[in-house]
Amino acid sequence: MKILWITNQPTPDIAKASKLKTGFGGGWMNLLRQQLSKKNDLIIAFPTIPRQTYIGDRAGNVRYFAIPTKKMKLKPHMATIEYFRQTIEAVQPDVIHIWGTEYVHTYEAVVAAKECGMIDKTVISIQGLVSVYAQHFYCGLSKSNFCRLTLRDIVRKTGINRQKKNFVKRGKFEQAALCQVHHVIGRTDWDKACTFQLNPSQRYHHCNETLREPFYLKNWDIANCQKHSVFVSQSQYPIKGFHKALEALAILRKKYPDIHLYTTGKNRLSADFKERLKMGNYDVLVRNQIKKLGLEQNVSFLGVLNEEEMRDRFLKSHIFLSPSSIENSPNSVGEAMLLGMPVVSSDVGGVKNMLTHEKEGYVYQADAAYMMAYYIDKIFSDDELAVRLGENAHKHAMMTHDREKNFRTLMDIYKTISFQEKET
Repeated sequence: MKILWITNQPTPDIAKASKLKTGFGGGWMNLLRQQLSKKNDLIIAFPTIPRQTYIGDRAGNVRYFAIPTKKMKLKPHMATIEYFRQTIEAVQPDVIHIWGTEYVHTYEAVVAAKECGMIDKTVISIQGLVSVYAQHFYCGLSKSNFCRLTLRDIVRKTGINRQKKNFVKRGKFEQAALCQVHHVIGRTDWDKACTFQLNPSQRYHHCNETLREPFYLKNWDIANCQKHSVFVSQSQYPIKGFHKALEALAILRKKYPDIHLYTTGKNRLSADFKERLKMGNYDVLVRNQIKKLGLEQNVSFLGVLNEEEMRDRFLKSHIFLSPSSIENSPNSVGEAMLLGMPVVSSDVGGVKNMLTHEKEGYVYQADAAYMMAYYIDKIFSDDELAVRLGENAHKHAMMTHDREKNFRTLMDIYKTISFQEKET
């Protein structure tokens, strides 16, 4: 079968072969790419910013096309649609699989697929939904918090309020794309509800995700973790709820003076003047909150971590915490469960489809930092409970993220789409 993937960025092997710079995101696609390309003709197309020329080449047994585009654009461009159209016509795929809806290139690819008469063979995987995320963006912050702009916000035209507006703008094209395709792939009640309400005639296919390979290879051990430590994997903008985690940290420090909260990203506590100039208003908000609560010695920022470094930080932590105001099925929760560690998560989006409350971890009302603190305390104070939750979480995650089962399910979806009668 000939399958065209349209992804947000190149996979690591393609990035290396093409010498394109990419972040550590999307690593969870690696294993699936390897499985799929063994017996199928897999082609991967992705938007690229560093090179403004259309590239078609090969990395190992996978062909790829780099589509020139602009960084974080908020409206479609005819030139990009034409590049996608050229790619589809050159490939003549049996199925077009678009991964995610968060960026405008998804809409551009859908338009191209429609122009090529391939819309009935096109499926979109739901990752997050920015049109819905925008409704939960501020995560309890007051207007005064998101209207204060830093020098960086002014120069780069960023800031919390502008970020939300950008979500709304991109969300319009996300919705337009989802209204045109006949097939979506999802994995939670939340993404099924959202896509059905937008397009009731669409066919919904359920397929769980395969996660990053390093998280299948090791297991959490309470004897080897840093007691009273909590890991939050992302903290870059309000949706991730890091400011709520700080509220819980202040409550817990009364009982656990040695408690420590770790997260990735820039050091908001840096004393370097140049680094402070680079901070956006959410960074400053976090910095001020840490200082106001007297938590300078209880918080660490770890910078950018690769897959192995991220996994090892999970393993060193006593608890994994997901304090987001909205998620679909957060991969970070799945990764923590795979490792067999106790999880505390806000009860948002599709988290309930991943984690059973009181059996594999705890969920709490997203705006209730005091309940977040309560469940963290329960785990801190009972090692047997922590181990039991982790073991149960691991068993559940090994079923949800079963690599072979998920691959077979995806292939069945491709076959269903490929062999259906073309609509007239």
